[in-house]
Amino acid sequence: MDGHQPMPDLIEQAKAEGLDWLAKISGIEALEDAEMDAALVALMQARGVGGPIRFSTPTFKEYSTSEMQGCSKNSFPAFSVTGGACALDCDHCQAKILEPMIPATTPQMLESKVRDLVMLQNLQGFLLSGGSNRRNEIKYEKYLPAIERLKLDFPHLKVAIHSALLDEPRAKAMESAGVDTAMMDVIGAQETIRQVYHLDRTVDEFEATLAALCSTRMEVVPHIVVGLHYGRILGEANALDICARHGIHSLVLVVIMPFYAKAGTFATPATADVGRIFLEARRRLPDKQVLLGCARPAGMHKRVTDAYAVMAGLDGIAFPADGAVALAQAIGRPYEQQHACCSIKIGGNIQARPMATACAG
Repeated sequence: MDGHQPMPDLIEQAKAEGLDWLAKISGIEALEDAEMDAALVALMQARGVGGPIRFSTPTFKEYSTSEMQGCSKNSFPAFSVTGGACALDCDHCQAKILEPMIPATTPQMLESKVRDLVMLQNLQGFLLSGGSNRRNEIKYEKYLPAIERLKLDFPHLKVAIHSALLDEPRAKAMESAGVDTAMMDVIGAQETIRQVYHLDRTVDEFEATLAALCSTRMEVVPHIVVGLHYGRILGEANALDICARHGIHSLVLVVIMPFYAKAGTFATPATADVGRIFLEARRRLPDKQVLLGCARPAGMHKRVTDAYAVMAGLDGIAFPADGAVALAQAIGRPYEQQHACCSIKIGGNIQARPMATACAG
């Protein structure tokens, strides 16, 4: 079956085979020109609609589509303890991901900004991140007393942290300070660690970090970057196996964004390859939340990627593209909007919503 037939031909084929999801896609304006892989859509439809889906719109960047609006308030911002600095200078990122985060280069700066946001803008929680040293570690220790004070004074705050690589004592220290959610990248190919991250660490050390985090009571949310090896699908299956071996809370999938990298070094993964990873993640972690995170290529690629995420049964999408909400409605998936990082849920039960969702808080 040709994965890139014109949409009218695909619709007729779908009708002949009793598959109506392609026809539903064609009725959504944002997706009417999309090239969908008919075989992949058929697999997704055969799997079934799936449960409710959460559309996350965290406040660390501007967001608006024809279907949803972001929230102008800092209800769940991201802070970087290193500002825009990172010693690794990974080929895929070059520290660009840190740029939209709020600098908090001292514990006092973090605590002051958080307290101000709680009082002035009804802060619900925050993400703490930063650039790594040359061993892919982030020295959070001096920030933990500030987190502990903030959690003591504002018990409602949800605190998420990008852990980087660590051992069990450091994971326990985060837990003791009151961190609710710990996130880390899981890389399944040694070549990727060495060539893309410029890092002399092993796949086993990434798994050991995941095990250390899972030894705590924190909700552990590993991330897998699809296409991390210069746009190729290489270690993703092994990374999924690593995540399946441990007691994680949920899994976040993101897609490599070549425009962060040096020109010509990365290809953009085909949307169908990304969609197959979504299905494989859903199969290997059937009882865990699987989410599509913030990072993925823009434009029509994002619209198609997000459509596959909806149809594959992923549990959430951050900053959904135009068409994602309409597709969820078309195939009968209830949805909810949350102004928080996709890795952390703040209250509320998922229920069907109208097309436009007002800013909460």
